Amino acid sequence: MTHPFGSSERAPVADSVRLAWPAEADPIAAVQRRAWSERPGRIAELLLGGITLGAMADSWRSAVLRPPDARCRVLVAVQDARVVGFATTVPGTDPDLHGSRDGEVGEFEVDPQARGRGHGSRLLNACVDTLRADGFERAVCWVEAADDVRRKFLTDAGWAADGGWREIGPHDGPDRLKQVRLHTDLTGA
Repeated sequence: MTHPFGSSERAPVADSVRLAWPAEADPIAAVQRRAWSERPGRIAELLLGGITLGAMADSWRSAVLRPPDARCRVLVAVQDARVVGFATTVPGTDPDLHGSRDGEVGEFEVDPQARGRGHGSRLLNACVDTLRADGFERAVCWVEAADDVRRKFLTDAGWAADGGWREIGPHDGPDRLKQVRLHTDLTGA
């Protein structure tokens, strides 16, 4: 390919966020595994112990190709045409949410090797824009109660706790994960 200015080198791809392609299922799964492996205590083991990288990639491929709802999206943050983060946007699923008004940022991860370069902010802004374009008026996101870094990232971006909380994991053990729900207004009011 010839560059418009006469060089045969390809122009660099700007850091950006866009909808994921099916061929990116493997890199999304790899980023997810690296991010989840950093979770504290036994959480990483519980999240990753029973699933292979291939199974994770198959799940992502399916999410991109056959989402359960037209408003279910997989977004990727890219740097130099390489996936460095991902997020999902979906209609709100909690019983106290209204699926046509409340959207949710489901998964949200940036590759540990790519953090601190603005990918998380671009990804979060793209999630908000996508949810707004899909007609949602409010967005929610679940955050581990002990994840002060992620909670600060979201609150610095204008999100706040809405009083929702939950515990997930094995019902009869100490490995239950406590989460709090944050929300933000999408109407621009």
